[in-house]
Amino acid sequence: MLLITGASGGLGSLVAQRLADRPDVRIGTRRPTGPSQVRVDFDVPSTLDFRGVDTLLLISAGYGEDDEVIGRHEAVVAAAERDGVRHVVYTSLTKDGDHLPYALAHRWTDRRLADSPSLARTVLRNGLYAELLAALAAPGPDGRITAPLGRGRLAAVAREDLAEVAVRVALDPAAHAGRTYELVGDQPLSGADLAAATDSVYAPATLAEARAALSAPGPAPFQPPMLVGTYSAIAAGFLATPDQGTLRSLLGRAPRPALETYTSSLPTRASRIQPDRDESGPSGV
Repeated sequence: MLLITGASGGLGSLVAQRLADRPDVRIGTRRPTGPSQVRVDFDVPSTLDFRGVDTLLLISAGYGEDDEVIGRHEAVVAAAERDGVRHVVYTSLTKDGDHLPYALAHRWTDRRLADSPSLARTVLRNGLYAELLAALAAPGPDGRITAPLGRGRLAAVAREDLAEVAVRVALDPAAHAGRTYELVGDQPLSGADLAAATDSVYAPATLAEARAALSAPGPAPFQPPMLVGTYSAIAAGFLATPDQGTLRSLLGRAPRPALETYTSSLPTRASRIQPDRDESGPSGV
């Protein structure tokens, strides 16, 4: 049996939609509503019952400080070892994201799985979503994109493509055992590209101005530095490396155009930047 965690998050829900009709799949979520759904809450150890599960698709469970995320992932991996799970497929963060503020918990989990004495593993190192870029760099009411991306580019990837890869790997885990895949977009996008696609003007603010705007009431305390760090890493050029063929190969087709995903995902309000509760920060992984 395959069990998916984080099914109420952005990535997990797309995976769950693709697998909902399979009798050999269970959908894990904090608030189950259907017959194929089971309660899996990383903060409640009693819900981490993986008996009978052969493959666990671990959608990274963040939205918290590093110690919280690490604690959640440790609880899940330990429960998988205890209950005899054979293989864990984990949605991690691209290696180019090592400069991001939320990378540490991913790298800890990568290492924890590699050190497990009983679990086979496959690590899906997901790039940042094009959908996230639509939230972080949307045109404002004045027709300007002020996101502080500098002259940097982001190899953004469509979340739909990452969900498709996760399903393919989770349904045939033995073929991917021990592998770590870098899953990023094939056409890195700049602020100027985003402006041209939306008939806007690219007028990037400074990081200090972005931090001040993000520090207004609303976001959790860890969010402003997390998001400013994302802007900074993009602007410095650390997230521009495009797909080297891995994503295309696993999909069996060309990836969805990131620019089209960006434009189709633009929010009605540019302030909608909250990450999904069941996913790890703006990487969504």
